[in-house]
Amino acid sequence: MTEWFDGPLAAFDTETTGVDVEEDRIVSAAVVVQDTPGGRPRITRWLVNPGIPVPPAATEVHGLTDDHLQRNGRWPAPVMEEIARSLAEHCAASRPLVVMNAPFDLTILDRELRRHRASSLARYLQNTPLCVLDPRVLDKHLDRYRKGRRTLTDLCEQYEVVLDGAHDAAVDAVAALEVVRAVGRRFASRMERLSAAELHTLQAVWHAAQARGLQAWFARSGTPEIVDTSWPLRPELPAAA
Repeated sequence: MTEWFDGPLAAFDTETTGVDVEEDRIVSAAVVVQDTPGGRPRITRWLVNPGIPVPPAATEVHGLTDDHLQRNGRWPAPVMEEIARSLAEHCAASRPLVVMNAPFDLTILDRELRRHRASSLARYLQNTPLCVLDPRVLDKHLDRYRKGRRTLTDLCEQYEVVLDGAHDAAVDAVAALEVVRAVGRRFASRMERLSAAELHTLQAVWHAAQARGLQAWFARSGTPEIVDTSWPLRPELPAAA
């Protein structure tokens, strides 16, 4: 029987104007599909003119300038539609979706759909359940006592995955996919042949526990901060917020 980490996977990643999922915008995105480990990935890329200035700090991260995006980026509305339909197709095909730090990328896509399509990610999924594999959540649960950061760069070093050109959406998506396969292989015995769908459910529990632990650490450090426990998608804020 083929384990999920040896089967077909898709991956999704974005680059954005900042880290606020409610206000910032997507400037580039990629969906990657790989049918077998080591197989050549099929990559779909999008470049977006976000309609707002790109802060210099964001440009320093991903290298995308206002001028480049205005000249080469597409308007957000059709791009968000295409991305949402692509993710829905993978979900309908029961292809697990790898998303590093899923509550960020999936939530900002949802907010862009609400902003430009008067819709939501859930509407595009049409009751098809998400099956997300988040390398950050998986690694943090399965190797919880390892010290150090757990950015994508850190995880690539830990699992010996090549990351050449970080903060390009396609490069990051491919790397996240490879990290998830490596996590699956390394901890196969501990996951007791869990399916990807079962792991999706468990990751919501694991992420909530991780978020509460981080919030407690902030409190002990004297810098109280609310850490969202939602995974893989944050709920829409009330209108009053």
